[in-house]
Amino acid sequence: MEDYNKVIESLGVRYIKAKNLVLHQPFTVRNSYDVGNNLILLHKGHLTFGEEEMVVEEGEMLFIPGGRPTRVSYGQDQKNRVITNDDLITNKDKFFHSNDDLDLIGDADESHSFVSFEAKVFDSVNFFASLDVPAFLISGQPKLANLVIKVVEESIQDLPGRERLINIYTENIVVEVVRYVLRNNMFVEQLATNSTYFKDPRLIDLFNYIKENLGGDLSNKVLSGVANVSEDYVGQYFKMLTNINPQDYIEYQRMERAVFLLRTTKKSIRDIGKEVGYKDTAYFCRRFKMMFGIPAGKMRRRESAMNI
Repeated sequence: MEDYNKVIESLGVRYIKAKNLVLHQPFTVRNSYDVGNNLILLHKGHLTFGEEEMVVEEGEMLFIPGGRPTRVSYGQDQKNRVITNDDLITNKDKFFHSNDDLDLIGDADESHSFVSFEAKVFDSVNFFASLDVPAFLISGQPKLANLVIKVVEESIQDLPGRERLINIYTENIVVEVVRYVLRNNMFVEQLATNSTYFKDPRLIDLFNYIKENLGGDLSNKVLSGVANVSEDYVGQYFKMLTNINPQDYIEYQRMERAVFLLRTTKKSIRDIGKEVGYKDTAYFCRRFKMMFGIPAGKMRRRESAMNI
């Protein structure tokens, strides 16, 4: 249990967004995807996920780890219309409308609330993504469901202390999700592997160095100097502890930083690519679309499209 306390204490949590949405028409997203983790609370209606179309009952929650494409279906007869995540981002107002009336949260048919957030180990490693687990169902957790509603309610209102409460509630959500996973003995092997993050300070040095030098040289030769291991061994060392190749991890971190810059700055795609370590803009754009399924330009418009 001590290791898991270290995991929770090390997590840097950042709230991204929260909404209460009401469905206009049933549909299926074959590759629902977001960089942030998403916790979806079904109030009323029909929600299924995965290729097996697992059912989420009213009052239950669907947790989708960041970076994990997942098939999600909203409403009945959703098989009649299957769309991509790109389609949903571009045309979300055709499928949902956002409810900003506190009194109506949870009352509308075919409605759900969701909270999107980051949870990073030492502000470097996406915790849930690093577990490499699929989307999963959370049931019998009224406390957690209430936290989702509280975040949504605070996000709707413009009251003093709003941001502080949202951050507190979001941190509580992360703790409750981790507790649920532990209590139900879920992903035991992945969690055991994850605990290696806290047993070797050289790995933490690597995480921090990569985070601070995304635009620079992050070859295995450079990483070997940071970790004080041989160049031939550093890749094996990193993968042994994290279950991921260091260059794959670096690319994910670079792309995640690119998404942040696209969402929060007016920098050109070319400048963003250079800032995160890609000298060739065309190559950056190809890799970006391969990873996220949509072009960088459309990702830039994502926030305005999502804020229906």
